[in-house]
Amino acid sequence: MREIVIVGGGYAGFYTAWGLERKLRRGEARVTVVDPRPYMTYQPFLPEVVAGSVEARHAAVSLRRHLHRTRLIAGSVTEIRNSAHTVSIRPQTGPDFDLHYDVLVVTAGAVTRTFPIPGLSDQAYGLKHVEEAVAIRDRLLTSFDRAATLPPGPERSRLLTVTVVGGGFSGVEGFGELLGLATALLRHYPEIGTEELAFHLVEARARILPEVTDRPGEWVVRSLEKRGARVHLNTQLVSAKDGRVVLSDGGEYDCGLLVWTAGNASNPIVHNHTDLPVDERGLLTVRADLRVGTDTEVVADVWAAGDDASVPDLAAGRPDAHTVPNAQHAVRQGRRLAKNILASLRGRPTKDYVHHSLGVVATLGLGRGIFQYRRLVIKGFPAWLMHRGYHVLAVPSWERKARVFAVWATAALYGRDIVSLVSVQHPREAFTSSGAPRRSEEPTDAVAG
Repeated sequence: MREIVIVGGGYAGFYTAWGLERKLRRGEARVTVVDPRPYMTYQPFLPEVVAGSVEARHAAVSLRRHLHRTRLIAGSVTEIRNSAHTVSIRPQTGPDFDLHYDVLVVTAGAVTRTFPIPGLSDQAYGLKHVEEAVAIRDRLLTSFDRAATLPPGPERSRLLTVTVVGGGFSGVEGFGELLGLATALLRHYPEIGTEELAFHLVEARARILPEVTDRPGEWVVRSLEKRGARVHLNTQLVSAKDGRVVLSDGGEYDCGLLVWTAGNASNPIVHNHTDLPVDERGLLTVRADLRVGTDTEVVADVWAAGDDASVPDLAAGRPDAHTVPNAQHAVRQGRRLAKNILASLRGRPTKDYVHHSLGVVATLGLGRGIFQYRRLVIKGFPAWLMHRGYHVLAVPSWERKARVFAVWATAALYGRDIVSLVSVQHPREAFTSSGAPRRSEEPTDAVAG
């Protein structure tokens, strides 16, 4: 029996495995997925997890619940040696081991790109995983609880100051949802005034949301500023040491919550620990049919898709165009990948990956959004409804769709849940303290940056 090993259980990896196990004949091949997490994160829901509009567990799709005929290994691939057809695996427990494959699929996913900025690794949260989104939400809620007990002053101002670095979709959506959550919290905290909130969005380029055209991007900036936010364009984070944010435009202030979403980098396993061909960006060189290789030379039985693959964008009509790293492409590449692997196993021709964009849609907070398809631009509440409608249909499995929709319906009737569970980061404290009062530690103890 042939061994198909899939490195990574994100969008592309999950949909590849899902498609394969539905169509493989008994005894034709065995599929193995290697990923340190037991779930696929539906990343478009992370900003709504931050805002409490989606339960954290509902943004995570269990691999074992949906991949019934796939072997799952909880671990990380540390090296790919295609010359020997083996991958080295570091499991969650136990010694490292090698796994042989006949067919390899690399869908390891990107990692958050960071820079050697003083204080960044100590202070910032990323926004790529569910646990990070939960930590950001708990941090904001806890800051409100603490600020409400303090008199006006520097410490109170620090707790009510939020900075998001990165003006792409992840950053803007997370920023908009955080701003919406903070504004909604004010009705529950009469001690805190609207003017005390300080929200900063920092972007190194001259505009935000590069996936939309200039005028819609400018409208988003104006919309955020009308809600009291400060958008810093052509600005970089210089330092975050000890929670003191220093910006290249001269701004300097103490910050209680720092979120870093300034781009992605290819997974280290791809650009540092493999003998497969990579391009100048550290991405795997991939043909239009998702095989690793070039038009003139192919690497036999090795496939790739998703954020770590430089996939030609045949729909763009330009020979140098490559698909952008987003969920819309990763899901569809995973589906095409499963079909092409099956075709290859059975001696049939493969098909090229071609996907014409469905447009881009972003949430900017409860009841606010923006959608663009070519020249068509929709703003405000209709765009927000389109965002919710698209993603509840796109999240895999009817079980997850039902759970997400139920939470939305409950929130429409009763509002957001505003309970912070930051204490779960120290679950034994109540037991070990025997009820003795303690001054709680800063929630930065469990930063997942």
